[in-house]
Amino acid sequence: MSETETLEAAAPRAKKPKQITMVQALNAAIDEAMAADEGVILLGEDVGAKQGGGVFKVSSGLTEKYGEHRIRATPISEQAIMGACVGAALTGMRPIAEIMLMNFVTVAMDQIVNHAAKLRFMSGGQTNVPMVIRTTTGVGVGFGGQHSDMLEAWFAHVPGLKIVTPSNAADAKGLMRSAIECNDPVIFIENILCYGLKSDDPGVDYRVPLGKAAVAREGSDVSLITYGRTVLDALEVAETLAGEGVSVEVIDLRTIAPYDEATVTASVRKTGRAVVLHEAVRAYGTGAEIASRLHESLFNELKAPVQRIGGAFSAVPMASVLEQAWIPKKEEIATAIRTTMDWKR
Repeated sequence: MSETETLEAAAPRAKKPKQITMVQALNAAIDEAMAADEGVILLGEDVGAKQGGGVFKVSSGLTEKYGEHRIRATPISEQAIMGACVGAALTGMRPIAEIMLMNFVTVAMDQIVNHAAKLRFMSGGQTNVPMVIRTTTGVGVGFGGQHSDMLEAWFAHVPGLKIVTPSNAADAKGLMRSAIECNDPVIFIENILCYGLKSDDPGVDYRVPLGKAAVAREGSDVSLITYGRTVLDALEVAETLAGEGVSVEVIDLRTIAPYDEATVTASVRKTGRAVVLHEAVRAYGTGAEIASRLHESLFNELKAPVQRIGGAFSAVPMASVLEQAWIPKKEEIATAIRTTMDWKR
C-alpha cells in the first residue's frame, strides 16, 4: 500500500447526512414548534395516540409528549375542526388542523373563506388568525374522484390565505415551521406519493421562508415551473432532455400564494421560454395565472407562447388504467418543451 493510500485509509470517513422521509420531517417540525410554543396545538380526526397518530402517522408520538389537551382527536366533522381552530387562533394560540383528505376541506369552506381568511381585513389589521390547515391529496393511489382532487387554485383565489405545497422532506420541514409561525392562515398541501420520499435532514429549527421559490435545476433554454409531486417528474424530464441538448431550468414554487414572481420572471427572462406544470386540472388552474403573468410582463422577450400541462378536465377516475391516463405524463412534459423549443415567430 502506498503512503497516499495509507493516509486515505487512516483518515476519518465523513458521516453521511441522516435521511428523513416527509412524514418524519413534518412530525419533527410540529414537535419542535410544540416544544417552543405552548400555544401550538393539533386537532384532527385520528391524530391522537389511541388512534395511531393520524392516518399517515404524521402525529405519531406527539400525544405521549404533549398530552391529549394539545393533540386532540376530534369527531368526524371538518366544520367543527376548522371552527375550533379559528376560535383558538383568535385567542392567540397557533392551531394546526389536520383535514385527512383535501376533498373534505370543502365541507369547511365557510370557516376558511369567510372567517379565517377575512377577519384580518374586517378588523382593519387588528385581528390575526395564525393557523395551519394541513391536508393530503394526490392522484395515482386509487382513491377515486372524491378523495384525490388538488384544489390549490380555489384557495389561491382567496385573499388572506397562503398556499404551500412541498416537493421534498427538507422543504416540508422548513415550510411547516414557517407556516406555524405565520400570522395568517396557511393551507399546507401534502401529496400522498411524497410521504415516503427521503431527503437529507436539514436539522433542528430549519425554516424555508413562505413565498420563496427554489431553482431545483439550473438551465438556459426553457423554464419548467411546477410544485409538489410534479417537481420529481420535471427533474426527470430535464435530465432526459439534457441528452438531447436541451437545457431545462426547473423552478419549484414551494409556495403558490404568495407567488415568487421575481424568481419565476428572472428565470423566464433568461431562457425566453416557459412551460407550467401541475397535477391539478389544467383548465382554470394555477398554470393559467402564471402563464398570464408571464405573457403580461415578458411579452416582447418570450421566444414562444407559454405552454401549460395539467390533469384532464374530469373527475379523477377510480379505475387504475383510467387514473393513469388522467395524470400528466412525462412524455407530455417533454413534448411541450420540444414544442416551445421549435416555435418560430
